[in-house]
Amino acid sequence: MRKLVIVGNGGFAKEVAWLVGRINAVKPTWKFLGFIDHCQKLGNVVGDDDFVISYEQEIYVTIAIGDPKIRETIYKKYKKNPRVQFANLIDPGAICSGQVLFGGGNIVCAGTVLTVDIAIGNCNIINLACTVGHDAVLDDFVTVNPGVHISGNTSIGSGCNIGTGTQIVQGLRIGKNTVVGAGSVVITDLPDDCTAVGVPARIIKIGGKRVGK
Repeated sequence: MRKLVIVGNGGFAKEVAWLVGRINAVKPTWKFLGFIDHCQKLGNVVGDDDFVISYEQEIYVTIAIGDPKIRETIYKKYKKNPRVQFANLIDPGAICSGQVLFGGGNIVCAGTVLTVDIAIGNCNIINLACTVGHDAVLDDFVTVNPGVHISGNTSIGSGCNIGTGTQIVQGLRIGKNTVVGAGSVVITDLPDDCTAVGVPARIIKIGGKRVGK
């Protein structure tokens, strides 16, 4: 049993704890120590960031925080401890071919389907009931919210946040740090650092500044 902590103590962190229990019910894998949170008075919180940074044995970490920028900051901080490993947590109810290449620290939730020749980087969250098609690439720190469908040959840049129920058609490039609003249908490439919403998705912000009407 590998020692595991979950960073965060919100609703998604509790869902990830449930996911860990589902994995262990199939094959005992993880010894869940508790949550990492700055408010240590909360139940089942074992410590704050210093607990992980100063841990003197091998420990596995998963960062159950939806905001990509926060996840990236924590990942870089914890990497300073060579004993920290980043766990890939894949729900037993997810369908994942043997032709998916994972980095570390990824969370794949129940009902998700990952097909073939997919590359997934570090610390991505693929939430409930998503699909990712053939030859897709997700870089690092991408948040894919529930019910998102990413078609084949699509590239999602680092730090993107793809809203619930979004559909992305095949062959597109979504630039890094881009936000796609819930329920959008993306039919064209999107640049870095933009926000796009609607059906079809249109850009409403670039670099934090509003564009158009």
